[in-house]
Amino acid sequence: MKEDKILITGGLGFIGMNVANLLVEQGRQVLLFDNLSPQIHGAIPDLSSLPLLRSANVEVVRGNVCRHDDWGAVLADVGCIVHLAAETGTAQSMYEISRYTETNVSGTARLLDYLANHKHNVIKIILASSRSVYGEGAYQCGRCGVVFPSMRSVEMLRCQRWQPECPTCGDEIGATATREDAKTAPASIYAATKLAQEDLVRIAGNALGISTVIFRLQNVYGEGQSLRNPYTGILSIFSNQIRLGKIVNLYEDGQESRDFVHVSDVARAIVLGVTSDRADGNTLNVGYGKPTSVERIALLLSELLGADTQPIVSGQYRVGDIRHGYADTSAIYQRLGFTPELSLEQGLDRFVAWVRRQPMEDDRLDAATQELLSRGFMEKHVEAQATSL
Repeated sequence: MKEDKILITGGLGFIGMNVANLLVEQGRQVLLFDNLSPQIHGAIPDLSSLPLLRSANVEVVRGNVCRHDDWGAVLADVGCIVHLAAETGTAQSMYEISRYTETNVSGTARLLDYLANHKHNVIKIILASSRSVYGEGAYQCGRCGVVFPSMRSVEMLRCQRWQPECPTCGDEIGATATREDAKTAPASIYAATKLAQEDLVRIAGNALGISTVIFRLQNVYGEGQSLRNPYTGILSIFSNQIRLGKIVNLYEDGQESRDFVHVSDVARAIVLGVTSDRADGNTLNVGYGKPTSVERIALLLSELLGADTQPIVSGQYRVGDIRHGYADTSAIYQRLGFTPELSLEQGLDRFVAWVRRQPMEDDRLDAATQELLSRGFMEKHVEAQATSL
């Protein structure tokens, strides 16, 4: 594999660039395949500030994973594929169903179809999947043990019953770490497409004799994340609003939690999957392994960025959002010896230092919110309540 190129789809995204940097440091040849989506890169992408692209070990091809011929143009001499390219964003996926399915599912199918019907040198595929395939994931019930609640109903959300209930006895339950063998229960179109990707890659890889590794990424953040995409990356959305002097609006009661993991740690995990065979054939969580509330994230960002205003809890909600979710990371440690290196505080310091060097972007969240409201995927504001550190 050392003699072959490593193809990274979505290679100019912030995860792809971090993976490519590590591989180039190891002397690997890397091909970055990206469609340069305007939603992420802007209408006129500017790649001049990316020193990695000046490396002799890096090649860039602009293309579309949905086009058969584009796959043919990039797969020569490729030994490993890191498949990151995807439409992301839970909320947007609920009304752009065709686009998400075409890119995430059909784009992956076209890759596998090409490999099934043409000569190639590919011996491994690394797929970046998502923790969203679990839906709510694992919870602990005092009576029933570990349970897996269903997606919260619109009626529950309208009544501000934010916390899921035990599906067996109806008692209160608390989030616990979700293992890879947990029940999958996608609660959004985006999540459904990621689970479909997993099945396609796993089944086709087995049939074609290609090793596969599936990484279920938690909430990835870090330097290089798009500050203009209003549908994904709450740290980017919040930091941009804070810099513009806007008040950050926290959905539900602000206590929903996520497993935030820095992009540098995610990139290390992916490179370990590329360079080692110890994870082949496995599906592994990649996360920090601890939950953090959205309110705490907003308050930390406000403090680091010196905000004059504090976030507010509005009671808004989005259909398809989960309440809690964090990863059991014991399997990836056992397989690859991987543990995250950056704490949340260290990662936020790095992220904020990078954000301060970036030009401020227009806040596109209001337009995205109105789109969701008009389609019934979001509830209007109720009485807002300020929060404090």
